[in-house]
Amino acid sequence: MIALVTGASSGIGEATARRIAREPGAQLILVARREERLRALALDLGGEPLVIAADLTDADAPARIAQAVETWHGRLDLLVNNAGAAWRGTFGDTGWENVRRHMELNFDAQLRLTEALLPLLRASAPSAIVNVVSTAGRVSRANSGAYSASKFALAGWTDALHLEEAAHGVHVGMVLPGFVATEGFPQRELVDKRLTRWIVSTPEKVADAIMEAGPGGRAERYVPKPYWLGATARIVLPRAVRRVLGGGRIALSPTTKADADR
Repeated sequence: MIALVTGASSGIGEATARRIAREPGAQLILVARREERLRALALDLGGEPLVIAADLTDADAPARIAQAVETWHGRLDLLVNNAGAAWRGTFGDTGWENVRRHMELNFDAQLRLTEALLPLLRASAPSAIVNVVSTAGRVSRANSGAYSASKFALAGWTDALHLEEAAHGVHVGMVLPGFVATEGFPQRELVDKRLTRWIVSTPEKVADAIMEAGPGGRAERYVPKPYWLGATARIVLPRAVRRVLGGGRIALSPTTKADADR
């Protein structure tokens, strides 16, 4: 299996690369901005992964990455669109500009890279794409509306892309993490409390879910799994969900990824 993981320099991306590396015959393509972190990971994993240092928002990034994959491997079995970031703030304070930069990285960059790699994925079918969305792509909270907008868009596009690409042998799944304890966001306040400990997961569990939503053929996975209840409640009991979220309780916060995970 030849797999490309974006945002591979830390957090969920790094855990996903490590998880894929355990698969027999797996060959990795690691993409992120921080080349030194990628090379350290590649050395640790062994097997000579292809390292591509790139900012996915750059105009030439998708074509450059696609060319490298074509030259080195000539095929692609799994694309994990994991790169992303979040900048908190109300719309009244941060305005359209905050929405624009979220869409540029969390939505536009994913589509542009997928477009560039889709011919390879089709030619390598059966193959898979996994988009790392967020519980914020189902339920919005105050101060993270721009992030939710980008993730709602990504979730909607993911469902449509699956329907379009199934005929070409390309499965498209999504993973929706909630709170995830990472290097930059240890979530100590939640982990230290028995009442909220259950809502915090690990990058390794998200990586397992990515494998289920990719090679495993699952449509979507929430991490932790009970988060699907919140997404369902948003549809069935929207007023109640608004009341709960408006009361400042902890529920369905997005996975906040450091800017370095791009």
